[in-house]
Amino acid sequence: MPPAFSAVPDSGPPVASGLRRDRDFLRLWWGQTASQLGEHTTLVILPLHAVLTLGLDPGRLGVLRAVGQAPVLLLTLFVGAWVDGWRTRTVMVLADGGRAFVLCAAASLALLGEFGPAALCATAFAVGVLSVFFDVAYQASLVRLVPRDRLVRGNSALEGSRSAAQIGGPALGGALVSLLSAPLAVASGALFFALSCVSVRRIRRGERVPQRTERQPPVRRRILEGLRLVLGDISLRAVCLASAVFQFSFAALMTVHLLFLPLELHLSGTAVGLALAASGPGALLGSVLAAALPKRFGYGVVLVCAAAIGDGAFLCVPGLHGSPAVTLPALLVVGFVFGAGGQVVNVAVMAIRQSVTPYGMQARAAATITFVGMGLTPLGSVLGGVLAEEWGLRTGLLVTAAGMLLSPAVIALSPLARLGRALPDVPAERAPGRCEGPATGGAASPDAG
Repeated sequence: MPPAFSAVPDSGPPVASGLRRDRDFLRLWWGQTASQLGEHTTLVILPLHAVLTLGLDPGRLGVLRAVGQAPVLLLTLFVGAWVDGWRTRTVMVLADGGRAFVLCAAASLALLGEFGPAALCATAFAVGVLSVFFDVAYQASLVRLVPRDRLVRGNSALEGSRSAAQIGGPALGGALVSLLSAPLAVASGALFFALSCVSVRRIRRGERVPQRTERQPPVRRRILEGLRLVLGDISLRAVCLASAVFQFSFAALMTVHLLFLPLELHLSGTAVGLALAASGPGALLGSVLAAALPKRFGYGVVLVCAAAIGDGAFLCVPGLHGSPAVTLPALLVVGFVFGAGGQVVNVAVMAIRQSVTPYGMQARAAATITFVGMGLTPLGSVLGGVLAEEWGLRTGLLVTAAGMLLSPAVIALSPLARLGRALPDVPAERAPGRCEGPATGGAASPDAG
């Protein structure tokens, strides 16, 4: 997920005394945690507000989710080409500052009683646009901050912070929707994004960025370079396909799932938040396992097994009946298993992607994979709404859950399944250019090309 093509050359200077003693890495880590907590809180607050307060039907909920996901399809490739020439921490600070502003504006509208479906869609779209910038910059930032031999540990730590956010975010979002007014619920996300800005902005280590000249390559050329890199690499190509299948099916499933829990299982907003948060503890376990399992069993075996177990857990949900006292514990188990398996896959795939991508193309590679993997999620969200309306919530949930199993099938049939215990490398002649490793202090110095 030869050394000349490594994301960061092995000769790069190590981080002093390990990642846990590196203050700049810790600032990135804490900033990412706050940002993810804000994101996961907001992702629950907006659709629950739409369902429980505004009474949106399945079709309109699917449209709302599609609007929030549309920026991935529209902007990711352009953002990737742009971010490679800028400091990633600057992009992250501006993106989270923008998300905080948007949510404050939305809270003001809610306070005035004007936060209807149109304003909700506009908020979801604006947050989605800024999320594209943050996510692309974040995936490129770690490679510029730590050496290659610590990518897996760094990714494991950052994904662990995302897991912690998955625990607190949905539960907090569900509780806020149930207990507080809409303005306070929406404004809560702004606070976390503001905290992320403060933490990331305090990073002091110099960051190497490509030298900007008077005649920059056109954006189209930079986008094509990213596409050629990803489509020309057999590992990255497999990651794209598996991600696209999963994200499309998962988007459809979540549209049905967010309706199934309150309407079919009669769960309160707080219970819905707890059910969605259950993946967080599992993801924490997955973060720990992801650092150890590939070294023992190999990346290929771990990817296939973790994806099949995690994604397959959702097949149990359509069969749930009874009171919340019965269904909620079952949902917690499903969420835990899904979170653990998914996190192992996320960390492993991220390390694979960073390992085979040249240092100066990390953002473009991340953007291309995000574009291909998540570009169809708006259609998946709409499909989920259609299935829920035409076939019913249980049947729609079963079909979309089965669709997620296509992702481990793709991995099993791809070269990813044959990966051993070491991260893959690519011949040096396939790299677009040689770049320096991450700076360890002082001012940022430009790359040679």
